Amino acid sequence: MTAINGQGIAAHYLPSRYHYWYARSKLAMDPLYAAARRALSPDRAPLLDVGCGIGLLAMSMEPRADADYLGVDIDAEKIGIARSAAARAGLERVRFEVKDLAAGFPRHCGSVAILDVVQYLAPAARDRLLASAAECVAPEGMLVMRVGLDDQSWRASITRIADKVGHLSRWMRTAPQGQPTRQGLTDVLARHGLRCQFTSLSGRTPFNNWLVIGRR
Repeated sequence: MTAINGQGIAAHYLPSRYHYWYARSKLAMDPLYAAARRALSPDRAPLLDVGCGIGLLAMSMEPRADADYLGVDIDAEKIGIARSAAARAGLERVRFEVKDLAAGFPRHCGSVAILDVVQYLAPAARDRLLASAAECVAPEGMLVMRVGLDDQSWRASITRIADKVGHLSRWMRTAPQGQPTRQGLTDVLARHGLRCQFTSLSGRTPFNNWLVIGRR
């Protein structure tokens, strides 16, 4: 698999220099997108990206360009940016919609991505989101998440601080509500028929981030 072309993808966010450099730095420094692409590229099921932001996952999934993708986010401004970037990139099977998940989960059958979202939900809302997402995972699909786990480590503390900074800088509209535990995620997803695999995504960063893949 070829490496993600961060500079080429970032160019689709022009003329905004801010979003250009945001996309370029995220794709260069954050191990999430390469890891998610490796997990999802062999998967041909339709993909629902929950909390898609400005669409970086869709933009980084070039080997999966023949599969349908729907990205949803409550932030209308980010959805507008994602739509414009996807149009410039010529991604024909990619759609983005403004969606408040508190008002209902999208109808979907395939695979689901939830990247850096669950820490912004209170525990009850988090469990409802995970239950709804799990119900959408087809037998041939998967659930892919990036989460910061609460394991009492120094990395977990730094991750919590970073999440708060993301909210204070107004990049994230909602304040972080708390990190899930590994056992808590395993238990709630098991109740909905998914077994989980955890892989550290800390890499050279100080964050306690994990890639979680759930399959039936």
